[in-house]
Amino acid sequence: MHRCAILDDYQNVALTFADWSPLKDKIDITVFDKPFASSDAAVRALQDFEIVCAMRERTAFSREVLTALPKLKLLLTSGMRNAAFDLETAKECGITVCGTGGVGNATAGLTIGLMLELTRKIGFENARMHAGEPWQTTMGQDVEGMTLGVVGLGKLGTKVATIAKALGMKVIAWSQNLTPDACSAAGVTYATKDELFATADIVSIHLILSKRTRGLITAEDLARMKPTSYLVNAARGPIVDEAALLDALQRKRIAGAGLDTFSREPLPVDHPLRKLGNVVLTPHIGYVTENNYRRYYGDMVEDIAAWLKGAPVRVMS
Repeated sequence: MHRCAILDDYQNVALTFADWSPLKDKIDITVFDKPFASSDAAVRALQDFEIVCAMRERTAFSREVLTALPKLKLLLTSGMRNAAFDLETAKECGITVCGTGGVGNATAGLTIGLMLELTRKIGFENARMHAGEPWQTTMGQDVEGMTLGVVGLGKLGTKVATIAKALGMKVIAWSQNLTPDACSAAGVTYATKDELFATADIVSIHLILSKRTRGLITAEDLARMKPTSYLVNAARGPIVDEAALLDALQRKRIAGAGLDTFSREPLPVDHPLRKLGNVVLTPHIGYVTENNYRRYYGDMVEDIAAWLKGAPVRVMS
């Protein structure tokens, strides 16, 4: 019997969102529903497990962690990419790494929701209504007619651009490899990085975190933004200089931000971002939908079954 750990199941749905019965006589499952306090804590907890199912990048598997887990033989991640996995070390250690599929573009909906919360204060007014506070205090802004600056026009960025255009927004886009022809094909206008940050009413980030994109959005970029503009980041926190963003928000050099991702996750309870009234915060839930989770965990069952048969699928390393 192989010991299998399911990590970071914050909603306690892993065992109900997939049929694990085909593995019942082959693996012994332990579910961890809270984040580990540190890498050392993760190593201590996972010493006796041969299989680990990780949810996105919630728990990092660095060289130090992987080399400290000699029993680990199969490491799974939701999705087919995980910046918190050291794939080279996993290969050196003889650990098979497999991924899963996903469903749709769940983060696109959250991104639009953050934009609407920033401009229309829906959640804010909902909380006031439930609290019995006075009728109507905020003044909303129309997104129709605004300019959305999309940083990264891949699958997700294109989906957000399409929705934004349906809302009557003008869309401009930039990324390091983006061309005017690619923008034209997507029905948006190409802009340089400087132009995008200087003219957009809302800047939305849709890039993969990599060596090239870490810290890509600098203090200088934020300084180019209009004082009435907003930044939305549902991609990865480290893409933006978080200290510079915090300073811009505290000084109200921009109107606000909608953030689903952060440089440190979970975001500490005493983090200064939590204290700002011009920031909408969500706890990295862009991909957290029932359809996605059912696909993630269903594919993990298939991954384990295939590995046990000696023919692993969706192999990343």
